[in-house]
Amino acid sequence: MSTIPYGLNKSSNPPIIPKSFDANQPDVITLHPFSSNNISTKSAQPEEDASVEERLSRLRKHYENHGMRRFCEGVMLCHENSHPHVLLLQIANSFHKLPGGWLKPDEDEIEGFQRVLDELFEPDSSAGSNSTKWEIGDACGSWWRVNFETQLYPYLPTHVTRPKECKKMYLVPLPQKDKIIAVPKNLKFLAVPLYELYENASAFGPQLAALPHYLARYRFQYVDDKGNVLAVTPGPAPEEDARTRLDDPRFVGQAVPTNGEVNGSAIDHSGQPNQADGGDIEMPESNQV
Repeated sequence: MSTIPYGLNKSSNPPIIPKSFDANQPDVITLHPFSSNNISTKSAQPEEDASVEERLSRLRKHYENHGMRRFCEGVMLCHENSHPHVLLLQIANSFHKLPGGWLKPDEDEIEGFQRVLDELFEPDSSAGSNSTKWEIGDACGSWWRVNFETQLYPYLPTHVTRPKECKKMYLVPLPQKDKIIAVPKNLKFLAVPLYELYENASAFGPQLAALPHYLARYRFQYVDDKGNVLAVTPGPAPEEDARTRLDDPRFVGQAVPTNGEVNGSAIDHSGQPNQADGGDIEMPESNQV
């Protein structure tokens, strides 16, 4: 999923960097550690509906009065060990969902979603007083409810002309400037790695299990708490000063080493031999930098 940038690679056997392979791709997404976010807790927020039947009944009333209901969810990403994690809300130790909610019938799509996130995550002490808007990124997926039932589809069937609800997923960059994420006490905020979501509809449902597919179109770079790049998704053009094993002077005119040694002498990333037993190790001129 990621590789170490050339400037940070300390291997004596650096990888061959291929020609650029990132044409027509979206901008690179920078992922920060979970610890980079300002997270706290707030008073509990009970669910609006006590049962699935009540939820579908409210959907029916909305459709009769306002037509198709719009639902927005945020795909918030962080990284641990240079692997993408999706932040999910867990209810009652069993049900997982993305942060989000319904839009009002007369609301603008983005402004309405920002309101939903504020109502969910705004601390009790600053409710309604924070003027900083949530930054909303790309829409990365849509699901359709074709009838007053729980089933959702990632496409609109040809025979359906009046869907009852559309659920859209948006990337929400983290950390958000001047934003505190206050999680309701009745919910858990979990960072779930993509490899746990992938093809795991039995545990997370088909929508969350599809997230690795939606995110496959993006390239990521992983940074630490100070913003230093730790790893990147392979694909971009090599850095201007990057050297590969094909043009590295250490390996000119000889077979590429497979065990991190040149002529039996261990080397470090600078191309200079390490000191062994306090003595100097000489290298042939063709291998010196």
